[in-house]
Amino acid sequence: MNWIEVQSGRAQELDATPSALPADGYVWLDLLHEDAVADPEFLPGAVERLTGVRLFDLHLQDAMNAQHPSFFDSTNDYQMLVFRKLSTGDTPPLEEKRATAADQRRLLQEIVTRPITFFLLDRMLVTVRQGPSKSIDSVRQRMLDARRYGNDPSMGDRSRLPLRAGELMLRMLNVMVDRYLELREPLSDRLDRWQRDLLDPRRPFSNWSALLEARMELRKLENLCEGQYDALTEMRDEYLEQTPEAGVSDAYLVRLTDVMEHIQRVLHHARRLESSVESAVQLHFSANSHLTNTVVRKLTAIAAIFAPLTLITGIFGMNFRHMPLLDDLEGF
Repeated sequence: MNWIEVQSGRAQELDATPSALPADGYVWLDLLHEDAVADPEFLPGAVERLTGVRLFDLHLQDAMNAQHPSFFDSTNDYQMLVFRKLSTGDTPPLEEKRATAADQRRLLQEIVTRPITFFLLDRMLVTVRQGPSKSIDSVRQRMLDARRYGNDPSMGDRSRLPLRAGELMLRMLNVMVDRYLELREPLSDRLDRWQRDLLDPRRPFSNWSALLEARMELRKLENLCEGQYDALTEMRDEYLEQTPEAGVSDAYLVRLTDVMEHIQRVLHHARRLESSVESAVQLHFSANSHLTNTVVRKLTAIAAIFAPLTLITGIFGMNFRHMPLLDDLEGF
């Protein structure tokens, strides 16, 4: 559990639960699933004490569900977003055999995701996550580094703090989606090698189980992206339906749309790879059919040459009293 207070252009980590919200900023509560399960009343109690808003019990149950898909819901007081983040820290590769160091870098890892739940209030952001998260840790470290570096323009994003809780949520979503973009290179490398193996005439392809698992991972990635895109679309529609007095800036909507476009890039890449694998499989069977037809054509030519000879030897190889056509014209 971590408390971070952002106000007056600086972020600081708190040692205990704050007694009140900052006058010109917001607070971020990063809570682990284990801590929320150990003390079920801490999260709703802390939110209600600081903001006066009571979280719905069904939303709290969704935050504790490790299998919950990407989802968005809103009330008059807060918004809830469940987003499935990538978790590849301890996942085994789909192939056990590792030939070289280059192959080890291209081994296709199993795509494992964990949910992270965002509760977005007016001046408070709550994240409930399953286990460690490199994305959240990197965002928190950047916020703390911004206090050390100040407004140094040479530090780039490290010196910029999100001004609102919603902007902080979008920054974390952007980092999570970028981790999905990192899957493109290993997926492409692994599937390109399988395509070459499928079309290699020197040796038959036999690793069908690994290829099937890779297609299942691509389908899993496609379904994940579709769920994430649908959840963010609902959140964007929620903002578009708000009145101008609600304070939703165009820059916020632009950044949200940018995150959605990144998800679309991952989705299009997964579909393109799946289509490429399907085409390679079809070419593999077409090449095998062509090879079979070539062999059958050669066998047909050989049979056409030897069939008359076999007929003649079969006829004249029989036992005759008088050899037909030679000794007796009516020998047959």
